[in-house]
Amino acid sequence: MAPSLTVWFDSGCPLCQREIALMRRLDRRGAIRFVDLRSIDVPCPIDRAELLARFHAEENGRLLSGAAAFGAMWRAVPILRPLGLLAGWPPLAPAFEAAYRRFLRLRPRLQKLFR
Repeated sequence: MAPSLTVWFDSGCPLCQREIALMRRLDRRGAIRFVDLRSIDVPCPIDRAELLARFHAEENGRLLSGAAAFGAMWRAVPILRPLGLLAGWPPLAPAFEAAYRRFLRLRPRLQKLFR
């Protein structure tokens, strides 16, 4: 199966390393193409710093960011698909994005814990 989703991640982030390792294990169908932003030769659809600041994914030619990108990644994995569908449902999408923004504020402290 050719990957239908591209996910850009920061291999220099200990949280990202754990998350992507889990997603790789769960993605048994190979539906996700994981792109390490720390590789110099990786082409980026937007500024690399912007990709490193927020989680991004490309689904069906659309670049997604934040909670929407997580929702797309979850939808690509059968066991997480229900959560991904909820994250993309318009009435709940703002709540998922708000949670993601709160996580971004905590991220530096969490990274220190996982180093």
